[in-house]
Amino acid sequence: MPVEVDARIKEIIQRSYNVKSFRLEIGDWLDFKAGQFLMVRLQDNPKLEKYLSISSSPTEKCYLEFTKKLTQSDFSAALNNLKSGDRVKIKYPLGQFILDESAPKVAFLSGGIGITPIRSICKYVVDKNIGIDMVLVYSNRSIRDIVFKDDFSAMSKSYPLLRVAHVLCEAEQGFKCTVGRIDAGVIRNEIPDYLERKFYLCGPPQMVEAMRKILAEELGLSSGKIVTENFQGY
Repeated sequence: MPVEVDARIKEIIQRSYNVKSFRLEIGDWLDFKAGQFLMVRLQDNPKLEKYLSISSSPTEKCYLEFTKKLTQSDFSAALNNLKSGDRVKIKYPLGQFILDESAPKVAFLSGGIGITPIRSICKYVVDKNIGIDMVLVYSNRSIRDIVFKDDFSAMSKSYPLLRVAHVLCEAEQGFKCTVGRIDAGVIRNEIPDYLERKFYLCGPPQMVEAMRKILAEELGLSSGKIVTENFQGY
């Protein structure tokens, strides 16, 4: 059952030029599942309230982390002004974007800041050494937009069953990626055993719906092998 708690900001991390992670100290630790999200309220003002994915893993016990792309919204402006020691209200855990640990092979399709719950899930699997075979296909405009780039690089090195494939709109010299967008051809090329995998989709709503249609209509996956979240974080 979700609970609402008062949390203190422990640390703020600049992930990219327009993305920050906020690590929270929680007085009484409440268990959550990798991939779930929370509600964040700033200045105890319902108008400054947002649903955001938890980007930390349940294995990272010293803090609870959420990560946000900073836009021109009032919420982003207020969030960007926060400092270590400030307090926020949160309600968690929420959502059903949760890993099926019985699936031997999974795949993640993500775009932009939609990577946050996937980072939580992958970190959980790596830390627990669960043995699930994972492929991530991650789409961004350019290399500077990739969030958690170093995290995923480190995870894939320590856990050989995780492979990360980047898809960028712009080619980057010396950086291995596919140029373009995620489509059926990219999925077939990067995940040749896609029919054996359960897919988790997270990103902007239009992208998620487009990916769902590609998997179902072009690649023939059943609805039971496609997991999405009805999520208001964008």
